[in-house]
Amino acid sequence: MKRNPQELSLSSRRITRRALVTGGLMTAFSGLLVARMNHLQVDQADEFLLLAEENRIKVRLLAPARGVIFDRNGRILAGNEQIYRVSMIREDADDVDETITRLRGLVRLDEERLQRAIREMDRRPHQAVTLADRLSWEELSTIAVNVPALPGITPEVGLSRVYPLGQDYAHVIGYVGRVSERDLENEEDQDPLLQTPQFQIGKIGAERRLEHVLRGKAGSRRVEQNAAGRIMRELGRTPGQSGKDVQLTIDAALQNFTQVRLAGESASCVVMDVTNGDVLAAVSSPAYDPNLFVSGISVPDYAALRDNDHRPLHNKIVQGLYPPGSTFKMVTQLAALEAGLVAPGETVWCPGYLTVSNRRFHCWKRGGHGHVDAAKSLRESCDVYYYEMAQRAGIDRIAAMARKLGLGVAHDIEMTSISDGLIPDREWKRVRRGEAWRIGDSLNASIGQGYVLTSPLQLCVMTARLASGLEVVPRLVRSIDGVAQPSGVKRPLDIPRSLLDLQREAMYQVVNARGGTAGRSRFDMGGVKWAGKTGTSQVRNITAAERARGVFRNEDLPWERRDHALYVGYAPHDDPKYAISVVVEHGGGGSAAAAPVARDVMLYALSGGMPPVSAYPAGQQGEMAEYLASLPVDPALTPPAGKSEA
Repeated sequence: MKRNPQELSLSSRRITRRALVTGGLMTAFSGLLVARMNHLQVDQADEFLLLAEENRIKVRLLAPARGVIFDRNGRILAGNEQIYRVSMIREDADDVDETITRLRGLVRLDEERLQRAIREMDRRPHQAVTLADRLSWEELSTIAVNVPALPGITPEVGLSRVYPLGQDYAHVIGYVGRVSERDLENEEDQDPLLQTPQFQIGKIGAERRLEHVLRGKAGSRRVEQNAAGRIMRELGRTPGQSGKDVQLTIDAALQNFTQVRLAGESASCVVMDVTNGDVLAAVSSPAYDPNLFVSGISVPDYAALRDNDHRPLHNKIVQGLYPPGSTFKMVTQLAALEAGLVAPGETVWCPGYLTVSNRRFHCWKRGGHGHVDAAKSLRESCDVYYYEMAQRAGIDRIAAMARKLGLGVAHDIEMTSISDGLIPDREWKRVRRGEAWRIGDSLNASIGQGYVLTSPLQLCVMTARLASGLEVVPRLVRSIDGVAQPSGVKRPLDIPRSLLDLQREAMYQVVNARGGTAGRSRFDMGGVKWAGKTGTSQVRNITAAERARGVFRNEDLPWERRDHALYVGYAPHDDPKYAISVVVEHGGGGSAAAAPVARDVMLYALSGGMPPVSAYPAGQQGEMAEYLASLPVDPALTPPAGKSEA
């Protein structure tokens, strides 16, 4: 059919308009596409390059070496050992179950630990989680060869904490362990190191208190990985900054001897240098091996420690609180003497008891001590004398003197869970008990019973202050990275020297004079002697009926109902250098259970090695020679007698 010119012209105009619209749209779209490509390829080139690099290149944190802890003579107490381990990142693995099955075919995996690791990967799919550590070199090599077939698996060489002297320092240094959710919650600075696999953090003791000193700063390494997430090569490495090394004041040899000497007892012992406050030995017995906790202690091992009635997990040095018994009597006597309420030569009559408000307060010696002055009261530990002093001085003066001597104070040393003890006064009982203070409370407190509670560390501080006349405070850290830490000696005590001299003379008589309660624990090492005070604290009430028929002997009672045995002392008596405190839980009398331990430890400190048998009384030398030879001390630590390294 033939179209006329008018129709052809109209059709041509329509086609031209459509072509122009289509061309315009195509031109606009092309312009937008070019502009977008320019924005992506030019303006955002760096950003997309970074994203591509992040997919191809991964940055891994490198844990630094933890600072090493030494004793005062340079022996390693807490160090680091190289270990081999294998970790896994869940999001980098294709099939977790399949990968673990393949890994099982190469090395033996602990099932309990593996299940914990799988649960941890569920919570942290983007973080590396350790599946096994302390592998052999052969096992690590086998895994490394098969890494291409193990997506998400990384064999690693790392460091782990090790305690070469085992239980000797369990309660002083403590231990490290893997970072827990609780650690992350308590951490203020949220150090990225805490997210690294198997990173170890201080849990208790000096490891915890010095965590930020010992931890160091993280390093990093850049690795290239392929699309499957497998590491192809290492591109670079920035080393971390190791933690600072710490030197303690403890003497490893003295610590080991003290630990061995207390074996079998539920007890504690602290030795201090009275001239600078250095803690030379701090032992809580029984102890435990801190190496068990580093990788996670097993359930049976932990149960054995938890259920032991001697409480090896309890740090008796600073957490143990005990009535100080007669070791508190110097406090009561000084309170009365300082206030001018009694003269040193004034006597008090002791018939074996004191009646107050129709109640009898008994002396430990049933027949009494007769006329007793200040020196004799300490030498023979007469209770009635101190009942009288308590009535004269009052509890508030006694409490003030106790605090002046370092009792009732949480001394700030690098341990955890430090108790401040309890030195009661009128205000304390009114606030805490809602009751008025009674005269009977004062009498009980005067002999270290009643509400009074002290720790072995506090008792050693008290003894150091009495011996030196200085406000000695305990020091556990000697230096950090070679920088000496402040001394533990401050200003002189605000107590007249004449009164301190009286206490020292009486404490000398406790050990060296006839009738002294610690007479069997005297020694003479070339003219060097010592001074001290025994103590026995009751853990049960003695009824009037029991007194009438005769008090049960400690050895006839169940262990947990026996009295605690205590002793404090210092040496040399005429030029004090060392102070010591010993507490033997349920040990019976202080003269029988605590003083002999203190004597052996003090002789070791003075001689710098095994106690010389010649220092013991002639009648005891044969027995002591045999006993000392039987002690399983570490021969690598114990130098010959007289060869001190301190």
